[in-house]
Amino acid sequence: MSEQITGAQSLVSSLEAAGVTDVFGIPGGAILPLYDPLMDSRQIRHILVRHEQGAGHAAEGYAAVSGRVGVCMATSGPGATNLVTPIADAHMDSVPLVAITGQVASTSIGTDAFQEADIRGITMPITKHSFLVTNADDIPQAVAEAFHIASTGRPGPVLVDVSKDALQAMTAFAWPDSVSLPGYHPVTRPHAKQVREAARLIVESRQPVLYVGGGVIRANASAALRRLAELTGIPVVTTLMARGAFPDTHPQHLGMPGMHGTVAAVGALQKSDLLVTLGARFDDRVTGKLSSFAPNAAVIHADIDPAEIGKNRFVDVPIVGDLSEIIPDLVAAIEAEFSMNRRGDYEGWWVQLDRLRDIYPLGYDLPPEGLSPQYVIERLGIISGENSIYAAGVGQHQMWASQFIQYNEPRTWINSGGLGTMGFAVPAAMGAKVAAPDKTVWAVDGDGCFQMTNQELVTCTINEIPIKVALINNSSLGMVRQWQTLFYNERYSNTDLHSHRIPDFVKLADAYGCHGLRCETPDEVDATIEKAMSLNDAPVVIDFVVHKDAMVWPMVAAGTSNDEILVARAMAPDWGSDD
Repeated sequence: MSEQITGAQSLVSSLEAAGVTDVFGIPGGAILPLYDPLMDSRQIRHILVRHEQGAGHAAEGYAAVSGRVGVCMATSGPGATNLVTPIADAHMDSVPLVAITGQVASTSIGTDAFQEADIRGITMPITKHSFLVTNADDIPQAVAEAFHIASTGRPGPVLVDVSKDALQAMTAFAWPDSVSLPGYHPVTRPHAKQVREAARLIVESRQPVLYVGGGVIRANASAALRRLAELTGIPVVTTLMARGAFPDTHPQHLGMPGMHGTVAAVGALQKSDLLVTLGARFDDRVTGKLSSFAPNAAVIHADIDPAEIGKNRFVDVPIVGDLSEIIPDLVAAIEAEFSMNRRGDYEGWWVQLDRLRDIYPLGYDLPPEGLSPQYVIERLGIISGENSIYAAGVGQHQMWASQFIQYNEPRTWINSGGLGTMGFAVPAAMGAKVAAPDKTVWAVDGDGCFQMTNQELVTCTINEIPIKVALINNSSLGMVRQWQTLFYNERYSNTDLHSHRIPDFVKLADAYGCHGLRCETPDEVDATIEKAMSLNDAPVVIDFVVHKDAMVWPMVAAGTSNDEILVARAMAPDWGSDD
C-alpha cells in the first residue's frame, strides 16, 4: 500500500515535481493546511508578501524575467479576490502564472460560508483554465495540467482552487508521467504553404515593416527575429510589450509604435505596404482609429493564438504556430526566394524613414527650473546600464522609461501593458530580483502607483531582495493630468496627490528598512543614482522630485488616427511623399 499523506502534502510534492522553487503568498484559514507541510519543503522558498495583489504581480515579474511559470498563493474569499487584478494582468500580457487558492470545505460550497467566493466563476474570463479540486486524489493531476496549460501555447494564468477538506484528507501521492488533454493541443508547427506565401509577399513588397509584439519574447525568438531582420533589411518596430526583443541600438530599429511611439515607427506602419506581424495583436494603443490604420498594407500575421488572427484586422496570410519555429522557417523560405533572384528593394523606403528619424527624433525640453523626469530616466538607463532589469508602473513614467532607456536584450523590460495596472512596479521588481538575483533590478514608479503597493518593500527588506526604486514624484496622477491639460481645459479634478509634502518618501523608506535618498536638482542626479547603485544590502528608494508639467510626446489621442500623431501640442508631422 502506498504511503498515505495529506492532500496538502501532496500539493507541496506536486509543486516540487513541477519544478517550483519560489512561491509568493499569504496564508489564511482555508489554505492553512497547505502552509504546514510547505514549511518542511527543502526546495520551495515561500516569500510572505503584505498583500495578495503583491504576490500575483511578484509571480508575474518572476515569470517575465525567468521564462518559467510564476506561482502565487492565497486563501479563500478576499484572499482569492485580491489575486483577480494580477490574474487579469497576466491574461492580458500572456504571462505564465499558476495561482493556488484555498476554498471552503466542499460540503460548504454554495452556502455563502465564511470567506467563500466562487473564484473560478469570478476569474473565468481572465484565465486560460481553472480547476476546483475537492478530492485529494486529484491534486497531482490538476497541478500537472495547470503548469502544462500555463506554459504552453499562448502563455497565461491558470487557477487551482482546492477545498480545505481536500487539503486535509488522506491520499497517496502519484505524479503523472504525462499530461494528455484531448481538447488542448496548441499548434506549434506552421503551415509550410503559408510560410512560403509570406516569403513571396515580403520579397515583392516595397515598404514592409516588421511589426513585433511581446509574443516574440514569450517564444524566446529574439535571436531568430534579428536573423530575419538582417537578412531582409526590413525596418523593425517593437511594441511596448516587445521592448528588448530587437536591439534599440540596431540601425534597422525605428522604435516603439503606438499612442506614445516614435514618429518614425508610427509613420512606417501608416505608410507601409506590408505588415509582417509577429506575436502582436493589433491592439488599440498601436492602431489608433482602426479604420485608418496602415490603410495600404497587406498583412502577414504570425501568432501562437489563432483567436488573435483576424480579430481586429483582416489578414492576407495567417500563420498559426510558435514563433520560435515560424521565424526560422520564414528565414529559410526567404533565402529560397533570394536563391531565385527574387529580392525586395527597400532603398527608397529607407530614404523616407530616415527622413522621419532625422526630423522627429525622440527628445524633451528641460524645464526652466526644477528636475526633468525624462532626464532622470535617461540618466538612470545610462548609469545602470543595459544589463539591468527595469520594471515600470503605469502612466507617464512608464512611457518615459520605454522611450529613454535603451533595451538591447529581451526580458530586461517588464511592465503592465494590456491591463495598465497601477501598483505593478514594486512587486514585479521584487519577483524579477528573485528570478535574477545577480542583476540590478529597478522599479521605475510614479508617486501614484508607488502608494498602491509600496508595502512590498517590507517584504523585500525582510527577505533580502535588494531592489531599487526610482520614484518619479510629480505630486500628481501624471498621465491623467496630461489629458486634463490637453482635453479638459486644464481643469485638474482630483489629480493632485500632494506627494511633495505627504508622505515623506525618504522617511517612509527608512521605516521600511530601506535606504531613502532624495534628488531635486539636475546636478544631483548622477551622484544620487551612483549612490543607489553602491547600496546592495537593502532596497533603495530615490525620491526624484520632478516638475509636474512635463508631458509624454509624441502622442496619438485615444480614438484618433495615427495620422494625427502630435509631436508637440497641436503639431502633426509631415509623413513625406511615397515617391
